[in-house]
Amino acid sequence: MIKYIIMVFAGACSFGILSTFVKLAYHEGYSTAEITFSQALIGMLVLWLLNCFQRKSNQPRINGKTWLSLLLTGAAIGLTTFVYYVSVHYIPASLAIVILMQFTWMGALLEWIFFKKKPGWIQVFIMLVIIGATVMASGLINAPVSLTGILYALGSAFLYAIYIVINSRTIEHISPLRKSAIIMTGSTLIILVVNMHVLLSNNHFDWNLLRWALFFGLFGTIIPQALFARGIPKVGAGISAIIMTVELPVAVITAHVVLKEPVGLIQWAGIMIMLSAIVLMNIRALK
Repeated sequence: MIKYIIMVFAGACSFGILSTFVKLAYHEGYSTAEITFSQALIGMLVLWLLNCFQRKSNQPRINGKTWLSLLLTGAAIGLTTFVYYVSVHYIPASLAIVILMQFTWMGALLEWIFFKKKPGWIQVFIMLVIIGATVMASGLINAPVSLTGILYALGSAFLYAIYIVINSRTIEHISPLRKSAIIMTGSTLIILVVNMHVLLSNNHFDWNLLRWALFFGLFGTIIPQALFARGIPKVGAGISAIIMTVELPVAVITAHVVLKEPVGLIQWAGIMIMLSAIVLMNIRALK
């Protein structure tokens, strides 16, 4: 079991470092459209290549409805990535990840609105604690921050909540690798459609961008998907959700070390309170 817990932990850490290196790619002149599309494309191609080596006899036929459901799931996570990377253009990477974590209470809210899963008063209290801790962790108390960046980060959190709600209701009988490949196809297509005008008219496709594409594709798509596909079924979704909260401190620490973004005591306190509240929310859901 420890081996699978480490897999989920490593996959979350892999996600956590991305926003910092997106900032570095921006400093080299690359746009959000170029970064997100190249990342999604590399991830999609590698996942389909790996899928080709999987035994076909054990894979049931996927009907059109399931294809559409998985492609829409991919579109949701593709838009999440794109909007999240845009937010990093305006605000510190450490702040972007803090706001992204609001998907926890947004997801519960969506399930209440669309699936009548009304949260209990304890869950509502935990949501309010997360929001309050976010204000502490964001550093808004100490310095002004771009409202545009905050709105983009909130948008990415909302899209991520939609992705999780949709993904929790997609069909489960197909292999994780094939499912990931189809989802990544939807992600690539939506990023291409949204950014078609930029990619055709003002691009910087070169070998250096390929280097970034391989990096983001590896750490943002291939490694996490492979580790989660292997580890989450063994550990369980509830425990995995708790382990994956490590993405928050990893992102903040990476931004602090690599980009020298300041993180004060109040921010760390807010991060710890938020993590505790998220873990508590997942423990209650698990029970």
